[in-house]
Amino acid sequence: MRSFDAVHVSEPGLVVVEVAAGDEATALAAVAELGERWVTSGPSEVWREVGEPGVRVRTYAKVRPSVG
Repeated sequence: MRSFDAVHVSEPGLVVVEVAAGDEATALAAVAELGERWVTSGPSEVWREVGEPGVRVRTYAKVRPSVG
């Protein structure tokens, strides 16, 4: 798994979501669905992990609204 910057989870409601799928189209569709529900960064570049099946993509999301 690739590392991420602590700022991406620096407050409540922020998450890093990594999607593993059999193909690029499915991975990107999953991230697009998340974007319909939450505010997201959109998909990262798709990558492959050596020795692992399929592809991976990451998005950063805010899963709850700001208070205030």
